[in-house]
Amino acid sequence: MDLTIWAGGRLRAPEDPVLTAVDHGVTVGDGVFETCSVQGGVAFALTRHLARLERSARGMGMPPLPLDEVREGVAAVLAAAGDHAGRLRITVTGGPGPMGSHRYAPAEQRPTVVVVAGPAATMDVSRAVRSPWVRNERSPLAGLKTTSYGENVVALAHARARGADEALLADTRGRLCEGTGSNVLVEVGGELLTPSLETGALAGVTRELLLLWGGEAGLPVREAAAGELPWEVLDEVTAGRAHLALTGSIRNVTPVVRLDDVDVAAGPLSLAAQRLFAQRAAEDLDP
Repeated sequence: MDLTIWAGGRLRAPEDPVLTAVDHGVTVGDGVFETCSVQGGVAFALTRHLARLERSARGMGMPPLPLDEVREGVAAVLAAAGDHAGRLRITVTGGPGPMGSHRYAPAEQRPTVVVVAGPAATMDVSRAVRSPWVRNERSPLAGLKTTSYGENVVALAHARARGADEALLADTRGRLCEGTGSNVLVEVGGELLTPSLETGALAGVTRELLLLWGGEAGLPVREAAAGELPWEVLDEVTAGRAHLALTGSIRNVTPVVRLDDVDVAAGPLSLAAQRLFAQRAAEDLDP
């Protein structure tokens, strides 16, 4: 894979070692990350992504992030990658740490920053399955974008084994929550509804921008009230009485055309949201 990597203050070859074996991001998943799409050598919505990176780090109890170092890495990677980059990943870990889950004292912590750019496969539609596992909305990691991604790895593998590209999760109270790497939109009753963040869903940047831009354009899109989107609403999708779309930093807005083993139609509001997001994103790369 054609990757451009920056770590430790300089560009690295893909085969170069960049982490110690006791990096806390490796041993216990003590880290945060962001993924941005790249358009014409520019990371889309970078300001919003960095703000969320900081929120996730605070939620993890990590020390203040070295944002100057992060920005240096982003600039170096994008300059080196040129037009070949389609996505950018920023990872900040707790750095070298104990073998267990506890951390060193704050003065001893040395975060590790890794920035990687590479190609991105785009898609116009999505295929999803209902996951047998749930998102714990009461977890201390709920709503944070951390490197502790094991649950998502398992759920997405389950989906891919069934010919899908995303797995949908409920929360522990039986409410529709999110995908493993996406937010959800349900087109029902003449509106586009996205699950409340009370479900433990991540506050996605694409989700945030669609709510903003949709409101400005008169598109009926809003965050659902708590309990307004029960898990059973997906039965309405397979019955053809509702529609589904997914949002994410690489997929942008994609209508779902297959749920479980049922082909479903893309909804008109979902398609309108897809067009609106593409138009507004092309007009402003750092909204």
